[in-house]
Amino acid sequence: MPDIPAVSVFIPARNEAGNIALLFDKIARALDAQRVAGEIVFVDDGSTDATWDEANAAAARHPCARLFRHRRSLGLTEAMRTGFRQCRGDVVVFLPADLESDPEEDIPKLLAKMNEGYDVVAGWRQGRRDGKVFASAIANIVSRRLFGLQVHDLNWIKAFRREVIENIRLRSDWHRFILILAAAQGYKIGETPVNFYPRQKGKSHYGIGRLPVSFLDILVLRFLLTFSRKPMLFFGGLGLILSAASLGIFVTLTVIYFLSLGQRRPVFDFAGVLLLVGVLFFVVGFLAELIVNQNERVDELEARLDDLTVENAKDAKRNE
Repeated sequence: MPDIPAVSVFIPARNEAGNIALLFDKIARALDAQRVAGEIVFVDDGSTDATWDEANAAAARHPCARLFRHRRSLGLTEAMRTGFRQCRGDVVVFLPADLESDPEEDIPKLLAKMNEGYDVVAGWRQGRRDGKVFASAIANIVSRRLFGLQVHDLNWIKAFRREVIENIRLRSDWHRFILILAAAQGYKIGETPVNFYPRQKGKSHYGIGRLPVSFLDILVLRFLLTFSRKPMLFFGGLGLILSAASLGIFVTLTVIYFLSLGQRRPVFDFAGVLLLVGVLFFVVGFLAELIVNQNERVDELEARLDDLTVENAKDAKRNE
């Protein structure tokens, strides 16, 4: 195995006993067929079956495999964080462990599409007939409408250039939105049709019950991508609307009072509450701006540290 592989195939898994041996064999054959130096990065996310034992047995037959393990299940996003940190290739291919994707077919398709100049390539499942098609279709449609990303399958196999995974920060359960996060940073996104194969062993860990959570996550993501750098646009806008409505009610009540049409004390109190809430939104907006300003300074310091680290590494190589 070379010191620095060209392609890293990343596999997160949880309770996938019965699939691992064939999975490793297929990946190894796919890399050999492409004649690229590659590695398999496998992360066991707290499996309670024989997944870890099978992975060790398969790794003994494939020296290109590197195994990592969570002692308890931390979720797919945490498994991806672990795996991405360990991937060394210039291109990272993300595949599931359940063999619903065939590595021998899909790795060549993803790499071929990457060679057309894309930074990220997503697989578009063809022939899918399982019970999650409806929920997946809704999530994909909503995401395309909100973010303008013209990709049909947001949450399936993918290939990334290394810089993409280095510049994306994943929060809990945000693995579903990697394409959206990459597009928001200006990376070029492509897709390629791939075959979908029903699971033969084990069972899916995801169902339609996650649809409400996904919908809420999409709204949060939309908010952050739109207002994270300028929170006053959101909070100040709401404060301005409420304050304007309050002033409008006060003016109307003043006119009513001078025309001797009677008092409207409950409405007056309501207007006061609107004004107070509007002011509070302005205060929250100012505080959010201060937080964003500090975060930007931290990001700038991290970027400078990264540059210094690269320069020091280059100096060390020259001195050798």
